[in-house]
Amino acid sequence: MPHDIQPEPAGRMVDAGGLGYHVIEMGVSNGPPTFFLHGGGPGCTAWSDFGPVASLFAADRTCYLVDLLQYGKSEKCMISGPMWDFHSSTICDLMDALGIERADFVCNSWGGTIALNLAANHPERTRSLVVTGSMPVFYGPLAPLPEGSRRGRKARDRYFGGPEGPTWEKMRELMADLEWYDADEIPDATVTMRFEQSIDPDEVELAARSDSPRGDWQDMTAELGRIQCPVLFAWGMYDDFLTPDYPLMLARMIEHGQLYVMDKASHHLQEERPQHYHSVVSGFLDQKESERPR
Repeated sequence: MPHDIQPEPAGRMVDAGGLGYHVIEMGVSNGPPTFFLHGGGPGCTAWSDFGPVASLFAADRTCYLVDLLQYGKSEKCMISGPMWDFHSSTICDLMDALGIERADFVCNSWGGTIALNLAANHPERTRSLVVTGSMPVFYGPLAPLPEGSRRGRKARDRYFGGPEGPTWEKMRELMADLEWYDADEIPDATVTMRFEQSIDPDEVELAARSDSPRGDWQDMTAELGRIQCPVLFAWGMYDDFLTPDYPLMLARMIEHGQLYVMDKASHHLQEERPQHYHSVVSGFLDQKESERPR
């Protein structure tokens, strides 16, 4: 059973090289620093995506739940140039502002591709990554990616489009169709949180501009081969964007890549199966570096 999401804790704005990130800090003061980067769906924030598991990780880690730029309470800046390079560079600026040299990253979808870019281009900043539902390359091992790799974009257009625009019902339909294995388990509070954030005027304005303010799409094939830190791809057996064959391909492209496939889960494992997700991910993160394969 998924956890009922708790009220969002107070966060704070952090100046990262002139850009404002909203960050929720939780956990023990001396624990391993761990960043949580959320997905790119309408209304997604750090708390909407990781609220159900945040307290579990906070028991022995210093957790930073980050609203990515253009999402949540973070700055809705325009992005030009390669998008993943931009995001990973600004995450480094955020780490500098928080006084953190190196960290673990636990990520969903959009956030996972940012973390993979970070590990490739700024390897000294990453200890290990957990990546769920991300799409860093635009090809698959068995067939073309669903809808030409644009399923998420088309879902976003449907959600914001039409004469009625975004509605609570459309948000629940989007989550049921693409993000959760069992639609009956989706908490109404999570739908409401996502819907209310999605109708933030700045987020609606960005959606109306298509992809143009989000930067230039990058294929990460070359970058994946440079990643040296351990990467766990934690995937849903029934992910509606990419079947488990896809992360298996990714894991083989990374020197220390691993794959875990969770039954009865789709795209948001950390919300669908929070206890199960935490047990798998914490076991991976808690490995001592001396015990990792070279």
